[in-house]
Amino acid sequence: MAGPQMPAHFPTPLPDYPPAAAGGLLQTLSDRVAHDPFNLVATVIFVLAILHTFIAPRVLALAHHLQHRADQQADAAGRARQPSFPSEILHFIGEVEVVFGLWAVVLLAAITWGRGWDTAKHYLNDTVNYTEPLFVVVIMALASTRPIIVFAERAMSKVAGLGGGTPAAWWFATLTVGPMLGSLVTEPAAMTICALLLARQFYDLQPSPRLKYATLGLLFVNVSIGGTLTHFAAPPILMVARPWGWDLMYVLTHFGWRTLIAVFTSATLYLLIFRKELAALAARPPVRDVEVPDADAVASGQGALLPVPAWIVVAHALFMAWTVVNSHYPALFLGGFLFFLGFVKATSPYQAEISLKSPLLVGFFLAGLVIHGGLQGWWIAPVLASLSETPLFFGAALLTAFNDNALITYLATLVPNMSEAAKAAVVEGAVTGGGLTVIANAPNPAGQALLGRFFGGVIVPLYLLLGALLPTAVAVVCYRLI
Repeated sequence: MAGPQMPAHFPTPLPDYPPAAAGGLLQTLSDRVAHDPFNLVATVIFVLAILHTFIAPRVLALAHHLQHRADQQADAAGRARQPSFPSEILHFIGEVEVVFGLWAVVLLAAITWGRGWDTAKHYLNDTVNYTEPLFVVVIMALASTRPIIVFAERAMSKVAGLGGGTPAAWWFATLTVGPMLGSLVTEPAAMTICALLLARQFYDLQPSPRLKYATLGLLFVNVSIGGTLTHFAAPPILMVARPWGWDLMYVLTHFGWRTLIAVFTSATLYLLIFRKELAALAARPPVRDVEVPDADAVASGQGALLPVPAWIVVAHALFMAWTVVNSHYPALFLGGFLFFLGFVKATSPYQAEISLKSPLLVGFFLAGLVIHGGLQGWWIAPVLASLSETPLFFGAALLTAFNDNALITYLATLVPNMSEAAKAAVVEGAVTGGGLTVIANAPNPAGQALLGRFFGGVIVPLYLLLGALLPTAVAVVCYRLI
């Protein structure tokens, strides 16, 4: 008997697989593995990468322990302290942002071993779409510039002023109004702005670990669902809007008003739960942000930088608008970013140094994720196709916790003959689960990169999950029961 037919393309296009088996989902998946055995290899590597993200905090803790021991030994011997090589290696392996990139190397080796270098090269260069990682790098860099943050801070201060300008008022305003920006300037930009404002107005006051994780979980969930007010900004919506014929009015009437209820309800519940601690933060002296101190210094008259004039803020906003409008055209938004860097240099008295470390790390994280995610359609698509409306909602939310939610909604467009109710359910589930893990939504790594220092450099996945459970449950109620 002849062995299984080798696919003509890599990965195997979903229409080339045999029809769904009469024996059910497991039989269908088994048939697809028999059709292309590399499916199982790619998924095992992906699962190992996900497990790596969960043990990364322990690896970082071990790295710090080894460095501390090396420093003690150097002090005892009267030598100068030096970086420990084992510690540095473990620190690199323990960085969540590099996990999927590291396992992409393993995947590349596996493809080369099983299919040859030409196939591996073709997959990485021609098949994988890196537009979203590149876009996130650019929009993060733009959204974190001094003029944008100063403007956002001033605008948010008007909203926080309605509550007396206390830390609780800033907290509530940033976690409700901020995520809605995801429907206009995209979710990565909204995440960047919200994270930086929270760093300056909340996390610098050193709240308790419980409140820190609750805030982070609420931020991730609200940003994930906050992009559902329009059809052109949030990737999970953008992926389906054209194939399914969704316009602005459809998105607003089906998702938008429910999203508003969910965002404000979740924030209000956490405000009530932590009201005493949030109120106590007002009695603590303000702490200048060590990462983004320039606007604080200018506001207090201590900085060398000049106040930002309105025309520079407008110019930065136009660069962001160019990037958002051309988010699917890397040549255009990357070219615009190069012009932007020249503009920043020319207006340096009003600018702070642009840090590209966090945007580049987040871009690397997402690039690794799309490399792995591009080989998971063989099992995600039939899982989605096998579920009815309510199980589809919860199935999409669960799958999103381990895949970028835009990938889930994209694969849903490949499932034939989905009802309108099923289409809405898969999108609702995908955005609802977007705050459960760092990898559930593309902006989440940006939030982790910008706020990780307030968690000792390590965000524990279990604590993030616990912090996101309440707002996730609220989103479930709003999307499914209202």
